[in-house]
Amino acid sequence: MIGKISGRIDYRGSDHLLIDVRGVGYIVYVSERTLMALPGPGEACALYTELMVREDLLQLFGFLTLAEKEWHRLLLSVQGVGAKAAMSILGTLGPDGVARALTIGDAGAIRKAQGVGPKLAQRITLELKDKAPAIMAMGNTAPDLGDSDAVIEPTADAHSEQPPQNRPKPAASARRAAQQAQADAMSALTNLGYGPSDAAQAIAQAAEHASDTAGLIRAALKLLAPKG
Repeated sequence: MIGKISGRIDYRGSDHLLIDVRGVGYIVYVSERTLMALPGPGEACALYTELMVREDLLQLFGFLTLAEKEWHRLLLSVQGVGAKAAMSILGTLGPDGVARALTIGDAGAIRKAQGVGPKLAQRITLELKDKAPAIMAMGNTAPDLGDSDAVIEPTADAHSEQPPQNRPKPAASARRAAQQAQADAMSALTNLGYGPSDAAQAIAQAAEHASDTAGLIRAALKLLAPKG
């Protein structure tokens, strides 16, 4: 199983990359968002990967984070969702958008992805609503490969100065902080006795107004409080 690739981009297609890893070229399919986040040909990159095996076809799919990879796996568990449809959903909504859509049952958001009709979108939200909290709780189990200093050219001197395009980006740091805050809030609410599905739904709604852990917990508790 190929779980991660680090190398130099030789070619960028509309939905895939050709990555040279010490003289061996790998074709890796990625979402539109991932493609936009990566540098151009000749630059170094690294991606988490998932190898899809069919009777007559082997395909590699690439992801900037482990959470994104897990969302892709979860989407594939729904009957009628293929690898490219899952990538289309991730490319349209992003991992955070998928998390929010699934936890609050927003089939309309899923429908925005190309190739996803209303019936399939409804099936996705119904089947995955209770499974989504587990991935939300992952937090940052590994670095964001698209813009962390883990991205290096494998044939270059490991002690050489990192190219500017591969240094951490403020937007990515903020995104990782928000994801970690949501994961911490999930842990806190489940420890208080709330079910994972209810906690995830409350945090998804609370994230519209708060981004830090304490703020998310306060807002989520208000949403979970008995009405009346």
